[in-house]
Order: sequence, then structure tokens, then C-alpha cells
Amino acid sequence: MATFLFDKIIFGPVKSRRLGVSLGINLLPTDVKVCSFDCIYCECGFTPKEYEEKVTLPTRAEVREKLEAKLQEMVAENELPDVITFAGNGEPTLHREFAGIIDDTIELRDKLTPKARIAVLSNATMIHRKPVFDALLKIKDNIQKLDSAFEETVKLLDCPKGNFDLKRTIEQLIAFNGKVIIQTMFVRGSFKGQEIDNTTEKEIAAWLELLKKINPLQVMIYTIARDTPIETLEKVSLQELNSIAGRVRNAGFEVQVSG
Repeated sequence: MATFLFDKIIFGPVKSRRLGVSLGINLLPTDVKVCSFDCIYCECGFTPKEYEEKVTLPTRAEVREKLEAKLQEMVAENELPDVITFAGNGEPTLHREFAGIIDDTIELRDKLTPKARIAVLSNATMIHRKPVFDALLKIKDNIQKLDSAFEETVKLLDCPKGNFDLKRTIEQLIAFNGKVIIQTMFVRGSFKGQEIDNTTEKEIAAWLELLKKINPLQVMIYTIARDTPIETLEKVSLQELNSIAGRVRNAGFEVQVSG
């Protein structure tokens, strides 16, 4: 199925299902995906196993310059963003200057659009790095992926690259002391002959127990909304998502549903 890449460092604003009017920041290349996951549902397509050319990321100075120019433009047009969102073509926390870029973004936000939140959409693979962890504590919407309580399911759905350790990831999510939002993609289907379904009772019960340990500010649950790299995945119904959301609320957490 057709997928796409963001072709700019600063993109949008776009109307986000979960965040409102969102101005996007892409810290990855504009022509190729760079990620520590290779999620089978990713709208950006699969992560290349090898790169034909050396990958170049935008510099901290480039990001600051382009963000400041765009925010000034939005202020002049009186079209302010609800949120400035780090997303784009892969995992934003892979950028070596991520912590400094967060500091720059906070400074520009405070000066130009003080009511805007700052959000990071992350797969949680880099939160063991102290500069990344500390930077995420500075923003309001620290949104971290947790698609399953079972490592085998994470490996089927998210296809981590390198040495992935779900137990370590959970420990780091707990270490945020509640200053984190958990987002989970619910999906079913098959991939390379293996059945995938993280909506079963076994999956949901174990995932809820992890939420109780992590104690997030909010839980975001969603399903496929755009094209995916493979055609064997199924969108989970809004009725099912709402049923899962009810269980999350009963466990004491605020939940947002995007069907």
C-alpha cells in the first residue's frame, strides 16, 4: 500500500486526531526513514535495512531557524498551533542534538506562542539515554509507544532494530514517575505467516497491569487510519477501542480514543 515521507523539517500545521492543530518537526532526513523500529503499520513505510548514501540529519541550527520563521509566520497570520510536535520520518530521539533542540523549542515557544504545548511522539527505545530522558521531562506531552506487554508481540508488530529489551523499556517508563503519556496502536492481521492480534484478553489484561505500574498522565489508544506497508492488517473497530478504553478508565486513567 502507498506510504509517504515528510519532505520538510517543519511541516504543517495539520489537524491531528490526538493533539489538535499541530505544527510538526521532522528531525530525520526528508527523503528516507530513519528509525529504531520497523513497525509493520507505519505510514512512512519500512525502515531501510541499508542506506545507499550516508544519511544526513538537519542540524540544531537549521531546526531552530526554520521553526522560528514558521512560528513568526503563524503569529503574523493569527493562526497559532495548539501543539508543536516532534514526529516525522522515524524516531526523533535518535538525533544526537535532541536535548538541545528541545531547549531551543521551549525558548521559541515561550517567546512566540506561549500557549502551545510541545509533544514528542517516540517509540521509547532511546529513553535509557539520560539527555533524552531529561529533555522529555521538560515538555508537557511526552508520548511514548507501548504496543504490548509481551516482547514477542512487540517484535512482531514493531520489529525493533538492534538489542531491544522490553523489561528495560518498562523500567524507564516507570522512572518518568507519571510524567508520560502512553500510546498504543491496536491492530490485528498477519505478517510473514504469523498471526498478530494485540486485542486479545491475554494482551489487554497484561497491558493494563503495565499501565498500573507506569501510572501515565493519559493513555492514547488508536488503530490504523492511513496506508500501511503491508495489506494484511485490519483496522480495529471503534466499538472495540471504546471497550478497551472503558477498562482503562476503570483502572483510573484518562484515555483518548482515535478510531
